[in-house]
Amino acid sequence: MRQYQHEVKYYECDRMGITHHSNYVRFMEEARVDWMDQVGYGFDRMEAEGVVSPVVSVECVYRRPTTFKDVVAIVVKVAEMSALKITFGYTMRVGDKVVCTGRSVHCFMENGKPVKLAERFPQLYEAAVNSLAC
Repeated sequence: MRQYQHEVKYYECDRMGITHHSNYVRFMEEARVDWMDQVGYGFDRMEAEGVVSPVVSVECVYRRPTTFKDVVAIVVKVAEMSALKITFGYTMRVGDKVVCTGRSVHCFMENGKPVKLAERFPQLYEAAVNSLAC
């Protein structure tokens, strides 16, 4: 499990003064990119090696609003994985209050074809397996 922090910016809030719902998907992406960097296999490295990681699906469950200047702590974990896909789980908190939970499913492709993670990226695969154990 890794934690990432995002301070809500003014432009991320709507006319009601709360964080617009679409931004939580962006927060998940920021946290996921950070997770990949921390395990030593960031998107920049992967893309330099010719691999992309499209989002297959994403979901958010909004529990409490956040506002300008709130610091959202995001815990990222690998919720599920198969030979071809990883599902990340996200829990977002402000203080001890859960504000949003989410999931995103990703596959990995090279030259338009699916990549088996264990074969192509053993370091990333091992980090994902270790994250499952947490």
